Amino acid sequence: MNQTCEESEDFKYLAYKVTYSVVFPIGFISNSVALFVFLRLTPKKTANTVFMTNLAISDVGFSLTLPFRLVYYFRGGQWDFPDWFCRWCVFSFYVNLYTSVLFLTGLSVLRYIAVVHPIRNKSLVTVWRARISCFAIWIFVACSSMPFLMTGTTERHNKMRCFEPGNNKSWNRIYSLNYVGVSFGFVIPFIIILVCYGCIICKLIKGRKIGNRRGNTRRRSVYLIAVVLSTFLLCFLPYHVARTVHLYAKVLNESCPVIELLVKILVISLCMAASNSCFNPLLYYFHFGCFSLSFFFKFSTKRLTCERCCA
Repeated sequence: MNQTCEESEDFKYLAYKVTYSVVFPIGFISNSVALFVFLRLTPKKTANTVFMTNLAISDVGFSLTLPFRLVYYFRGGQWDFPDWFCRWCVFSFYVNLYTSVLFLTGLSVLRYIAVVHPIRNKSLVTVWRARISCFAIWIFVACSSMPFLMTGTTERHNKMRCFEPGNNKSWNRIYSLNYVGVSFGFVIPFIIILVCYGCIICKLIKGRKIGNRRGNTRRRSVYLIAVVLSTFLLCFLPYHVARTVHLYAKVLNESCPVIELLVKILVISLCMAASNSCFNPLLYYFHFGCFSLSFFFKFSTKRLTCERCCA
């Protein structure tokens, strides 16, 4: 990996500025509202609300780093903040990405148990087990992402750079970590989700019955499948494919025109991955039929409890 290609930063910086300017307000506000609803307006805690609360926390945490990324790109690639904060911003991106993947996988497993094994649902799925699972996900992802804390600021063209590997050692580290991330952070969870949803669809097709409650359960399952699969296919799949191909090309010392094309594709896919925090609130809305109502009628004479729809 000795070849050095001078990559045009205009396209990259413009794409990030536009994307983060849109993702920050939408992701931060919508997930903050979701957190408020989960923590304050939902008295009956369930395994689903535990997973969704942690998913919203992850998205809010990532959203809070976006203003600093915007300052960096609007400044033309000049990092004016401490080196440790640069490391933290890089770390937070991967923590958000992979906790989102695993929390969505957990929600898919919960939906599978609720639909396919409804009798065993209450004994298998508990709030305590959900909290332990979420804690384990945080620890696993945080520990796996620790190497990204080793990539801080670098000086290039008389500017302090962040979010840009500065030497071959950094690229080799990222190349090695990529396969761990792709395997445990995308391929395995995606297979689990496909199996869960395949079983759910088969169960729903075989067990069609007339009834409002069963109809609501069926619709909720279909919406959940649509949102989660859309998030994986639009946000996570393109990024992991583009990142792997780009790193492979860097290792093989491909020509600069090829690298430049792959960088542009990677930039677009990274913008799509960062937008996953805007898709998750759709999951909350479709999963809990009274999610939006519980917020807007908070201060009405009759406070909504959402106990029925959060079960």
